[in-house]
Amino acid sequence: MRFIMLRPLTFLLLCSFAHADEFDPLRAVVSKAIAKGNPAGAVLWLESGDKKLTLVEGQRALVPAKEAMTEDTVFDAASLTKVVATLPSVLILMEQGKIELEAEARRYIPEMRAGITVRHLLTHTSGFRPGIPKEPEWSGYAAGIERAIATEPDGPPGRFFRYSDINFILLGEIVQRVSGMQLNEFAAQHVFQPLHMDSTRFLPPEEWQPRIAPTEKDDTGTMLRGVVHDPTSRKMGGVTGHAGLFTTAGDLARYAHMILAGGAGVLKPETVKLMTAPQTPATVFERRGLGWDIDSTFSRPRGKIFPVGSFGHTGFTGTSLWLDPASQTFVIFMSSRLHPDGKGSVRDLYEEIGTAAAKCVKIIPSTGPPWPRDEKEMPTVLNGIDVLTRRKFADLKGLRIGLITNQTGIDARRHSTIDLLAKAPEVKLKKLFSPEHGIRGELDQEKISNSTDKKTGLPVLSLYGTQRAPTQEQLADVDALVFDIQDIGCRFYTYIGTMRLCMESAAKAKKPFYVLDRVNPIGGLQVEGPALIDAEKPTATHAIPLRHGMTAGELAAMMNAERAMQCDLKVIPVEGWQRHLLFDQTGLPWINPSPNMRSLNAALLYPGIGLLEFSITVGRGTDTPFEVLGAPYVDDLRLSYELNKLGLPGVQFTPIRFTPAASVFKGEPCGGVRMAITDRTALNAVDVGIAIASTLQRLYPKEFKLALVDTLLNRAASVNEMRAGGSWKKIVAAWATESQAFETRRERFLKY
Repeated sequence: MRFIMLRPLTFLLLCSFAHADEFDPLRAVVSKAIAKGNPAGAVLWLESGDKKLTLVEGQRALVPAKEAMTEDTVFDAASLTKVVATLPSVLILMEQGKIELEAEARRYIPEMRAGITVRHLLTHTSGFRPGIPKEPEWSGYAAGIERAIATEPDGPPGRFFRYSDINFILLGEIVQRVSGMQLNEFAAQHVFQPLHMDSTRFLPPEEWQPRIAPTEKDDTGTMLRGVVHDPTSRKMGGVTGHAGLFTTAGDLARYAHMILAGGAGVLKPETVKLMTAPQTPATVFERRGLGWDIDSTFSRPRGKIFPVGSFGHTGFTGTSLWLDPASQTFVIFMSSRLHPDGKGSVRDLYEEIGTAAAKCVKIIPSTGPPWPRDEKEMPTVLNGIDVLTRRKFADLKGLRIGLITNQTGIDARRHSTIDLLAKAPEVKLKKLFSPEHGIRGELDQEKISNSTDKKTGLPVLSLYGTQRAPTQEQLADVDALVFDIQDIGCRFYTYIGTMRLCMESAAKAKKPFYVLDRVNPIGGLQVEGPALIDAEKPTATHAIPLRHGMTAGELAAMMNAERAMQCDLKVIPVEGWQRHLLFDQTGLPWINPSPNMRSLNAALLYPGIGLLEFSITVGRGTDTPFEVLGAPYVDDLRLSYELNKLGLPGVQFTPIRFTPAASVFKGEPCGGVRMAITDRTALNAVDVGIAIASTLQRLYPKEFKLALVDTLLNRAASVNEMRAGGSWKKIVAAWATESQAFETRRERFLKY
């Protein structure tokens, strides 16, 4: 049974490999909307595995005369242009190595402002307003591009999501400049022709007119039919990255098949996976892929059942495409909701169709990735504890746990990992182990004793006293160890040393070791300082640079492999973190990892300034540790002058006098400098630390305790070269080879 006439209105039902009554609820949703005249007519195409439904109902046109809707009706696709023409064109050029996702758009359009990348344009996180301003009056493609480039963003890129036609207008221009072909020509050659989308194109020819669905009248009173409805695209000649494409439901079905088949000769499978996974920053509530919508206010076609792992897009004229790779399902809805007077709306209908379609093909909501947000959830990167909680602690169920943590063991809502595990179903938290500074991070002393946690009553066994790792006896009544402590990204920060020793104890006891991974607060790209050490000790637990650019989970994997520990290591990963992100770009709450690590600025300076803390005061006992330094013998004006003269990138020195209330030179008035970070990406803290040490040695060779720099540098040869008056630049340059070797070493352990 292929064609059934059910009423005076044309009604076509094509149903193969499925019983007609399976789709009755979906047919009822569309029929009800058509009966109300909103929209006047539509084509619906649903496929799910071997089930297929094509539904055609209502009128293609009402003015000047009624025309029945047909399956091959050509629609103004509106913003579906973005994902059917512009997006694949950009990604094909990316696969060819001609466009880079993280490159600034001005690489391809030199007139553009700095800071906005191709990724920002594809994810609508550029900060641009929704469209090109209408005033003053303008027309023509070149004028439109000029206006788009000149539009002032409302905020810095990467901070918020705002759907903007300007993004895709500029992407269309990038395709043209990079390929040397107009967007319509490039998309036709590389997308439409290979897929045999013969009824898809910009600027449809005259012979297509009889089967094109009209939209509404333009400003002159002319009914738009075969002419793009979008005013901006119309002004620019009808070929733009954001609108202008005309297509049929059947052609979109071919495109959907290509996507669900992993690219099917048009795109690479890894490209399809990339563009359909969340690509917006973790601190943006809305989830968008590259071009595609995943979870935002534009997700109405998903309905109430399709999982968040599905994706799609809509068009202003009343078109939508939604795909669910988990069930191999897609739903296409094509209407001219604007015809004849521009007053129709299908916003609610999108959702009704999505919900009914999912019910008809028996979609199970849980089939998608675990991405949905709670309405009250604030958008942040997810640390390991957040991921574990979202998994409902499944990784630890049935286990008796020993937890190594401190005050930094919190989730994004500041709930303590101790409390979360204590209350976790089917998890038995037996005991706690604390590192340097104690379980609450409040102690700044050489040795810490065992204690009891006041809230849970659990024993707290110190790993910074007579022992530095759990004993085999202490592990006898636990099934696994869990580590959740915020590292700072520096080799001589002792928490990673504690982690290593605990891993060795777990390996000896043949107990699994779980790392609840956390972001590296000072980023995961930059590597600084010598990667080899003279001797292992708590502040040099493994041969890694002073600034290693790795997370605790990555370091655990490296140490496990390179030290042949044979530890049963399990890392609960971070979600949403990218290696270039610093802590204040994650949306996570800051909590001092140790008493004197009070800000991200201090953490960024720490790998270099921390080297000096046994030789001079580095601000312990002041409000800004590691952001100031000095000594009683220092002429603050002279030191500031000498350091600024070095031209160290990313930092500026100001002369100050201060009296530290603790540590080196406690209670003594000191001259010194305050360090202001002027460019975080240019700052190389280890260079700064070595340059300061060399300068102090040159200015104050008798007073400055140079030998103590080696306490944390752990490279006597470099200290001796400073003593001999060697150039700090030469000293730093000598580490280049081992730093490069380390980057090669670490590559196989990077998870993000």
